[in-house]
This record gives sequence, C-alpha cells and structure tokens, in this order.
Amino acid sequence: MTGSLDGVLVADFSRVLAGPYATMLLADLGADVVKVESPDGDDTRRWGPPFAGGEATYFLSVNRNKRSVRLDLRDPGDLGLARELAARADVLVQNFRAGSLTRYGLDFAQVRESNPGCVYCTISGFGADSALPGYDLLVQAMGGLMSITGDTEPTKVGVAVVDVLAGLHATVGILAALRHREATGAGQHVQVDLLHSLLSGLVNQAGAYVAGGVVPEPMGNRHPSIVPYAPYPTADRPLVLAVGSAGGLNELWSACMPVR
Repeated sequence: MTGSLDGVLVADFSRVLAGPYATMLLADLGADVVKVESPDGDDTRRWGPPFAGGEATYFLSVNRNKRSVRLDLRDPGDLGLARELAARADVLVQNFRAGSLTRYGLDFAQVRESNPGCVYCTISGFGADSALPGYDLLVQAMGGLMSITGDTEPTKVGVAVVDVLAGLHATVGILAALRHREATGAGQHVQVDLLHSLLSGLVNQAGAYVAGGVVPEPMGNRHPSIVPYAPYPTADRPLVLAVGSAGGLNELWSACMPVR
C-alpha cells in the first residue's frame, strides 16, 4: 500500500531508541528510511537477551521497514557516501553529541548548504547546546518521573518512556516541518530533547505544581485526583476500576447493586 510519506527519503543517523523510534514511525507512514550504522552496528543489536533469530528483540522493536548501511565516518570513502545521502535526503535524523557531526560536514548548517530543503532533526538529552549524554533512566530521575512512580522508593517506569516521548515529539516536529517545506520550499531544524519531552509528558502532575503549588508524591497505583481509578483485590485476582465521571460512577454502582 502507498503510505502518506511515499517518496520521502529519510537519512537516519540515529541510534538506540528515541531517534530509531521516530524514523520507524516515518517508515510506517511510507517513507524510505536508510539507517546509517557504525561498523559495529547500532548499540541495541547487542542488547539482549532476548534474541529472535540471532538478533536482539530490542533492536527489532524499533527498526522495522528500514534499509541499513554500515559506514565509518572516519573513512573518506564512507564519509563521502554519508554526505551524498544527506544531500539527497528529505529528512535527516541524528542524535550524536553536540558538535560531533560538525567535523564530518553533517551538522545542520553544512547540510543546509547542499540541501536547503532538508528537514534536519536533532535529538539530544538536555538540549542541542549541551554536551551531556542523555539516557532514559537519567532523565526519568532528573525530570521527576521517578519521584511520582512506585510507592516509597523512586521507581523507573518499566519501559523507556522518555525515549518514546522524545521520538513522538520528533515525529510531530518532522511532519510539521515537511508541511512547512511543502508551502515554502525551505527546510527547518527540528530540535527535540529528552528532558523537555518528559516535562511535557508530566501534564497534570506538572500542572499541579506550576499552577497549584502542590508537590506530586508517589502514589503507587492510585490517582491523585479521581476515585475509583486503581486495581482492587478480589477473591481470585486484581480487578481494575477506572471511573472518570459521576455518570460512570452511577453506572458502576447500578451494575454492582443486587437484583431485587
């Protein structure tokens, strides 16, 4: 089937999770994604177990529908191929440390010279001007997510949710920039970082602090504002009740009342 991004060429210079997740979504929408890996391959190719068919399931989970090529940017020939790809790409996604791609001629300013219509997306841990590396766990801690997860001790979420949020924000920004290019012919620099993606994702918990002066606390499976909205024990296994309105509550009580 033809996707909505059919004909869009994406040069994927990202690795691990946030960037590959974003480019996977673009591939799912029909884009032609060329994943550029180092000679050792993406880090997550070795993140196992579990493995499936000899490949790490972590890598497989965020790299479907892509073509892959291994290039050593320190090799002049390989670097030439990388620059050629960047010059043809409609979208370029990278999550190198700040300034790392400048010496290879693959930073936004230099790519824009040869390809002014390119939508260039930079994903970082703490902003494009910060050299600090960013991993999901570190940002869950620094951004406050671990302080409201679990019951007593700071607890990380069971999936790298910050990376996923950053990948989603990057995808939205790329799609908006492609719409801008369609209207003007000019590319844009989309900049996304893990920390601000998490702060955006804290939604009502962040609003409670900013607007209400309430410091969120860990509540386990309870909800800070509505009840019942949690798992409850029963004779054989836990039962989850999620009621978000008085109407829903009345329907629940009516359903639970004995028939007379």
